[in-house]
Amino acid sequence: MKKIEAIIRRSKFEEVKAALHAIDIDFFSYNECYGVGNEKHKKEVFRGSSDTDFISRLQLDIVVRDVNLKKTVDCIMKVAYTGEVGDGKIIVLNVEDSYRIRTGEIGDPSVM
Repeated sequence: MKKIEAIIRRSKFEEVKAALHAIDIDFFSYNECYGVGNEKHKKEVFRGSSDTDFISRLQLDIVVRDVNLKKTVDCIMKVAYTGEVGDGKIIVLNVEDSYRIRTGEIGDPSVM
């Protein structure tokens, strides 16, 4: 199993979500995240500080079986692409194990 951490533009979230559902990736979590990078971004007021220079993105966390890794990464790469600086990053990590709390399933069956 693999964990995919994809940081994408907020404006691409609905498209990426629909594309993932179309390839039968029906569960993932997402969080707001902020970072810095090569993209030039205007300074905004954030938590009372007016000189914060941050880039607002969404981070998707998706755990997939190994057989679904390539199609999931390819899907995100295709749909999240704009060609501009700041399109995001995809990081793939090994997952040692997974458990479904409701049924007690372990491993691959727990992420299906």
